[in-house]
Amino acid sequence: MKSTDNKKTESTDKIGRYGFLAEPFHCDFSKKLFMGHLGNHLLNAADFHSNDRDFGMNYLNPIHKTWVLSRLAIEMTDMPAAYEKFDVETWVESAMRYFTNRNFRISSPDDSTVYGYGRSVWAMIDTETRQPQNIMEIRDGEIMRYIDTEKECPIGPLSRVKMSKDAELLRTIDTHYSDVDVNGHINSVKYIEHVIDLFPIDWYKSHRIKRFDIAYVAESHYGDQLKFYREKVDDNTFHIRICKSNSETGETEVVRSMVRFDS
Repeated sequence: MKSTDNKKTESTDKIGRYGFLAEPFHCDFSKKLFMGHLGNHLLNAADFHSNDRDFGMNYLNPIHKTWVLSRLAIEMTDMPAAYEKFDVETWVESAMRYFTNRNFRISSPDDSTVYGYGRSVWAMIDTETRQPQNIMEIRDGEIMRYIDTEKECPIGPLSRVKMSKDAELLRTIDTHYSDVDVNGHINSVKYIEHVIDLFPIDWYKSHRIKRFDIAYVAESHYGDQLKFYREKVDDNTFHIRICKSNSETGETEVVRSMVRFDS
């Protein structure tokens, strides 16, 4: 659900604020929003923000370009509960030739509760060649008008996830029709859902996700088999590597992730 009262002014033009609802069928047994669905709302807010400012998919798709998520970190002190309305603020912190950094703030509509923050890195690619594109060539660098370096995002930088050869293979799954997004590859949010499913429901009865980091290393597609490796860092922190496997390329890494829990 997109808020309809997002007003553009000289002072707020760089920051978009969009309203959402924690649908009950998007919440877990504790009646709190799933991390995967929160991730989807953040991506929707990014899409709304870029389209409202004329460097989004509505402009890019007809010229065979698209934004792709490269890295995402979400750090939460709490999650919206079922039927609660919440807002996502988003803004571009920096932009370079091939990458842009976008931040998020998740709060109640009246700002009495701040649930958490997010950081992300995005790239632009050609949808036909899948090659990186120069962001500054889009509308003569239009994105630079909307850089905001002053708004606070008080969480740590995106993590570098290190994996050893001792990581345990926990699960192997096939990819299906519902895993594929509009860009023709496995949906970014699907990986988040698969990662959090590596932990049993009894674990979540005594643990809450505090920080979730994910880096998208390569694309995977319908028909690929995904293998999930997990390594324990400490009692509440785990590193995950996802590899794709098919008859043509063998096993190739596609995702690295870090999950940190509160107990």
